[in-house]
Amino acid sequence: MPAEAALSSDAPILLREDSEGIARLTLNRPRQYNALSADLMSALQAALDEIAEDNQVRAVIIEGAGRGFCAGHDLKELRGRSGDREFYQAIFRQCSQLMVSITGLPQPVIAKVHGIATAAGCQLVATCDLAVADDAAHFGTPGVNIGLFCSTPMVALSRAVPRKQAMEMLLTGDTIAAAEAVNLGLINRAVPAETLEEATLELTRKVVSKSPLTLKIGKEAFYRQIEYGLVEAYAYTAQVMTTNMLARDAEEGIDAFIEKRKPQWEGR
Repeated sequence: MPAEAALSSDAPILLREDSEGIARLTLNRPRQYNALSADLMSALQAALDEIAEDNQVRAVIIEGAGRGFCAGHDLKELRGRSGDREFYQAIFRQCSQLMVSITGLPQPVIAKVHGIATAAGCQLVATCDLAVADDAAHFGTPGVNIGLFCSTPMVALSRAVPRKQAMEMLLTGDTIAAAEAVNLGLINRAVPAETLEEATLELTRKVVSKSPLTLKIGKEAFYRQIEYGLVEAYAYTAQVMTTNMLARDAEEGIDAFIEKRKPQWEGR
């Protein structure tokens, strides 16, 4: 779904389109810059839960309709609930679980970013496994500007970019341009707006061409080992590689490499 497409007010708040083994999820609240309302988060969670069990899906692209990727939480939904601790706990728990689900999804998730990705929208980008943005996109955690520190976005941001740069974004509320986001490691690449679709699909198709079992094993191992100490990480990944080596796809991949042919993945 093109980011610039005009979408009617009665359209679903999340669109899904599957093609070539890729599930494309479009946040579809363009008038609100795709702010993460409770309903939108529920729709995205449900879609991810379905995709996790769908062997036909090899990768996921998340993008936003309209003028920007995602402006974070829906502030209109959050305001005017003074004293309602249970509501706020539920909202932030829901968002946190959504991010954990993306990390735990067997398939790689690629963010396709245009316009702005701020607060929980920046968190979403930082949480995705890969990210491609147009070179005019901006990223930030501006909650401090309105008296609401971006504490949950900080979790993903601080795991994606160096500590001092993460703290500067969080403490000042300033946004950074796409080129700086690349340098910090928040996104993989920034491209001209007119090539964003092509660049995102090129990267996603490259991922999809790999063994789905190998991608699943590798993604899970990456996020687990990164939290371990050095010795524990090596012990864990040695076991992962042993399991991977015993898989049919590893055997096929090695045979194909030696025989100089394209591998035929079986996903086992």
